[in-house]
Amino acid sequence: MRKVYDRIVDMRGNLISVEAVGVKLGEIARIHKSNDTTTYASVLRIDDDLITCQVFENTRGISTGDQVTFLGRQMQATFTPSLLGRRFNGTGDAIDDGPEIFGDMVDLGSPSFNPTKRVIPHQLVRTNIPMIDVFNCLVKSQKIPIFSIAGEPYNPLLMRIANQTDADVVVIAGMGLRFDDYSAFIDNSEKAGSIEKTVMFIHQATDPAVECILVPDMALAVAEKFATSGKDVLVLMTDMTAFADAMKEIAITMDQIPANRGYPGSLYSDLASRYEKAVDIDGSGSITILSVTTMPGGDVTHPVPDNTGYITEGQFYLHGGAIDPFGSLSRLKQQVIGKVTREDHGDLANTMIRLYADSKKARERQAMGFRLSRWDEKLLRYAYLFEERMMNLQVNLPLEEALDLGWETLAECFDLEEVGVKKKIADKYWPLTR
Repeated sequence: MRKVYDRIVDMRGNLISVEAVGVKLGEIARIHKSNDTTTYASVLRIDDDLITCQVFENTRGISTGDQVTFLGRQMQATFTPSLLGRRFNGTGDAIDDGPEIFGDMVDLGSPSFNPTKRVIPHQLVRTNIPMIDVFNCLVKSQKIPIFSIAGEPYNPLLMRIANQTDADVVVIAGMGLRFDDYSAFIDNSEKAGSIEKTVMFIHQATDPAVECILVPDMALAVAEKFATSGKDVLVLMTDMTAFADAMKEIAITMDQIPANRGYPGSLYSDLASRYEKAVDIDGSGSITILSVTTMPGGDVTHPVPDNTGYITEGQFYLHGGAIDPFGSLSRLKQQVIGKVTREDHGDLANTMIRLYADSKKARERQAMGFRLSRWDEKLLRYAYLFEERMMNLQVNLPLEEALDLGWETLAECFDLEEVGVKKKIADKYWPLTR
């Protein structure tokens, strides 16, 4: 029989403290209020017999005489294939007015997958977005962030990826979302028809900070169960800076000694433990993680993007409403370009980026009023077509069609001898007519 503690010795913000013994870090506590309602909390700190817990909702209505029972287990997620099409909050409770979910209970925060069962990344995850598929391929089991600033369309970008990807399952982990962003995710998945393969774990900006911390753990625990059952899972997380800010808020409330810019010293390991869940399982499915990391003030040296860069395998830079072709890099793209994609993929991508870089210089000459050469005029026309056909995030093209469109764009703007493509490749793919 579990012991019931009937005295809360301290309350600060969403934190409560209880004198108890035999309690473990991360254990779940049930608080029975005097009005016969119940809420839950998670153990965050143990100082001898003083146990500090983070309540999963506002502490309003909790009194020092309420009863606290420690349940002897950590937070768990419920897994069943019927999760698809459903929406949940950070504690795993349904928020879509659907039926109650019953299934297997999965512990949160379990170790990353056994390295001996991991496969070297070698398969493409299609998004039908040319700036990703053509120039910086997303690879199964990759973990890669989208670096952005507030106001950029990173959530609409994730919505398009959720609709267009060839992954079997999409798990969306929303942290610190405004209500309009939350509603947009719902409307998008329903209108696009991707709701049938999507499960959402949502923390809104008005929800308790502890739920924000639980959201990625919930999403990744469910994703791992889908992956071990043979599904290729794409996890879309937004925004990891909100996740880090929630950890900072809790750490400050607990009087922890802050590290860089007030974030806890465990920031790197806290981020890494989530990102390292990405895996391609030998003989089974995979987990690929694409996250959004907003940079306050556009500062890439901010602790969250700075630590993220050491953990992940490249990054996409989103600014000006488009993915930057120069700042973005997928470090695993060489595992698939020309190997599982068409033989012309690498040559075409390199040529198009090189010519677009040259067009930037032509634009500078034009802006400064210099006389433009015929070559400059070709570059300017090419830049316009490149931005409309490749960089526009509204473009929805399978990789093969995007490659064909790339060749057509080159042929519309340049002569074959001007682009510097290998003759063997050009003879096969260069359009016959202009």
